[in-house]
Amino acid sequence: MRVAWIGLGVMGYPMAGHLVTRGGLPVTVYNRTASKAAKWSEAFKGPVAPTPAAAARDADFVFACVGNDDDLRQVTTGPDGCFHTMKKGAVFIDHTTASALVARELHAVAKEKGLGFVDAPVSGGQAGAENGVLTVMCGGDPEDYAKAEPLITHFSRMRKLLGPAGSGQLAKMVNQIAIAGLVQGLAEAVNFGMRAGLPMEDVIEVISKGAAGSWQMENRHKTMIAGKFDFGFAADWMRKDLGICFDESRRNGAPLPVTALVDQFYAEVQKLGGGRWDTSSLIARFQNLDKKK
Repeated sequence: MRVAWIGLGVMGYPMAGHLVTRGGLPVTVYNRTASKAAKWSEAFKGPVAPTPAAAARDADFVFACVGNDDDLRQVTTGPDGCFHTMKKGAVFIDHTTASALVARELHAVAKEKGLGFVDAPVSGGQAGAENGVLTVMCGGDPEDYAKAEPLITHFSRMRKLLGPAGSGQLAKMVNQIAIAGLVQGLAEAVNFGMRAGLPMEDVIEVISKGAAGSWQMENRHKTMIAGKFDFGFAADWMRKDLGICFDESRRNGAPLPVTALVDQFYAEVQKLGGGRWDTSSLIARFQNLDKKK
């Protein structure tokens, strides 16, 4: 079996590594920044290719985790794209958070070339990728997903086919919409409790076991209280994802009033210089508002 991986960012780097360490698979990698690919190669003893097409040549499976729709088109159908060199019957698995439109577009192109295509965005953040416990939301044809699922298991604890091409990306939008509201609610609650003079560590210990509990509360309350925001998914990336959600909502007519408000708050975080802070940095807005008083 020949496997290729395109894109070695904070998510792709460990995910590709799990295919080697857990799956025992030979993986050829490509990354736009060559030094990152060289580092991965040294750590996991896999070859580096100079282009996506070279990495994917005669591959049975090609994984990608890149930045956005345009990046995805570039590494698939661009001049040096994977689709030109993958063999018939091979499957392309895309872990990029992108639009449902590009997923459907590339699925159609893949089928014309005799290839499989699965859109498979992930949730769980950098820690989930490093620990191999991601949630993977998939769209595509059942036969292609059936081929890909055994490999996806090496870096995930939950994976599921949710419908035809684009369904994985739509499910990721649902995920991000839900998270946006949860993080803002937690930021408001923690800020309120701190202003009230409560021992917030103790408060969270109590309420997290009740109806208010969530992953965000369990994993991000300490960083919010401490005002440290270097622990995961960046505000810049969240705004990119929410932009995809808004584009889709304009097509399907679903109102997103809370999400739109939270997106404005993330824009304020960016203005504070917090574009690379993690999503729990919403609480930093309150501290900035205090300074303005």
